[in-house]
Formats: sequence, C-alpha cells, structure tokens
Amino acid sequence: MKLPTQLLSVMLAMCTAQPMLAAEEYQVPRTEWGQPDLQGVWNFSSDVPMIRPERFGTREFLTEEEIAEIAAARERRDGSSDAAIPNGGLNEAYNDFWVESKGIGEVRRTSLIVYPPNGRLPPFADDAVIVYGRLAPDVDGERPVRFTGGGIGADGPEDRALTERCIHGYNTGPPFTPSLYNNNVQIIQNQDHVVILTEVIHEARLVPLDGRPPLTDDIGLWAGDSRGYWDGDTLVVETRNFNGLTQTFGPAGTGEEKFLTERFTRLSYDTIDYEFTIEDPTAYKDKITAIVPLTKVAGLIYEYACHEGNYGLVNILRGARAEERRALESN
Repeated sequence: MKLPTQLLSVMLAMCTAQPMLAAEEYQVPRTEWGQPDLQGVWNFSSDVPMIRPERFGTREFLTEEEIAEIAAARERRDGSSDAAIPNGGLNEAYNDFWVESKGIGEVRRTSLIVYPPNGRLPPFADDAVIVYGRLAPDVDGERPVRFTGGGIGADGPEDRALTERCIHGYNTGPPFTPSLYNNNVQIIQNQDHVVILTEVIHEARLVPLDGRPPLTDDIGLWAGDSRGYWDGDTLVVETRNFNGLTQTFGPAGTGEEKFLTERFTRLSYDTIDYEFTIEDPTAYKDKITAIVPLTKVAGLIYEYACHEGNYGLVNILRGARAEERRALESN
C-alpha cells in the first residue's frame, strides 16, 4: 500500500521529532521525599579526551562527518580479526588488553573540559607544585608522592604512588574522571544525605544535605569535606578541606587549596549530566570546568580489593633490595 506523500511526510516528521519530544517531556523521577532520584550504578567511561586537541581550537562539538568517521573507525577496529590482540604497550605497566575506556553512546564532544574555552588546562600558577606522574618507569620527585600511578623510587612504600599503596584510586576523585577501567559510581540517597561510592578503592563519600557548616580549616581529608544542596532538579556538591596529599588536577597542585563544585542533573532514564568545576589559585591561574556523561548500567558494584598493590608493593621493595645487594657484591 502506497501512502500519500503528505501523510508520509507527517509520519517522518513525527519520527524525527520523537527523541527531542521525549527529552523535553522527560519527568525526573522522585524519591519518597520528593527529591530528584539519582540512585543507581552509573558508568563514566569515555573515549572523549579530557584535554582538547589543539586543532579544534574553541570548537566544543564534532561535526556530523567527524562523528561518522569515528563510528566507522570503531566498527573496523571492533570487527577486525585481531581486535583482541593488544596494540603495543608491552614494556609498560598495562597494555591495551586491560583497557576499558570506551564510552557508552555517541562521541560528540571534542573534549570533556569545556572551560577554559579552548578545552585545555589553564596556565600553571606561579610556584605551583608540578609533577608528571606515570605508570612506568618511575619519575624524579620528592615525598609526598601525590600522583596516582607509578612512583619516584623504591626506598620505601612512601616512594610509590597512591594507587600502588591502595590509599586513593586513579579515578576516585573527587572529581571522578574517566580512566583505564572500573569507571563506575553508585549513588545512594536518603532524605538528608547522598552517598557517592566510586568503585576504585571503594571510596564512599557521605554528602550531608541538611545545611550543616563545613569542617574547620585544620581538618583535611583524602576526598575532602563535601556538603550538598538541591538547585532545582540539580544536586550541587561543594567540597573543600582536601589534605594536601593529592594533586589538584592533572600534574599541578597539592589539593590543599582546592575548591570543587559538582553538579548532577538527570537528563533521562539512563543519563546524568555530571559537571565539575575546580578552583585552586595555587595550582592554576584560572578555574577548570568539565562535563562527563554518566550512563546507567544494569549491574552492581563489586569490591575493589586492591590486592594487586598490596602484593606488588612488597615485591617492588624486595626487588630493589636485591638489586642493592648485587651492586654491593659486584664492587
């Protein structure tokens, strides 16, 4: 049966408008206390770079042609006969076999950082502490080791990075940012608290919503001291009082003067818009704002026991002592 041209046009228009209509009419679910319901397990994996490649300038979004090229490249890579073979990285701490950074959904942004307008880190503050940590090999530096992967030596456990010591995860945050794997967070709510549980190092951040004042300045915490409130349907979490033993963001800072603002806005059944802004005048000369999409997953968060670091750390130190003994014996 052939449909009249006008009727076909109307039907096509309705189909095209349906996603937009659904987004506009989406009603945020509510808890029994009337607050927006953000509960569930959410994934923040992303193959959008945190820092925008310079060729994009101040352009935030990819063109339709660029999106199609990325999709085609994904299909070629995923469908190839050697897709499961690690690509390089054999002399590094991890190779591609272990990486789980592919985002869920379509890649549209040129970077997760949206401010500064060029999508890149602002200039370092004068006299900022700057250390470029890495998984392997070790880098030059002094204690305390504030970066999350690798180390500065093997004289003692204090020379190793925070994840190797099972103290603080590489994507734990706050803010939590996409990393190699385990990019999952669970949100739990009651009337006057929100719990934000990141999978790595099983960090559970308790965020009071009752208007209590922040801690005094002399108390510092690994994940800082968080306080939250509702701005319409958006959960706003403000965090200060970091202990000075983590980097502010990227390679710069000590975290001690960091002030973090996070905004959680549920856009649909399976999407939360997670936006964070970092301000630390001792690390950067301007603030940093990024947007990371959270995608709902039908699964659970399991214990991240961090035994790899516990066992590996002993062997790293034991190996270093063996090397020292061999050096003495050869002299």
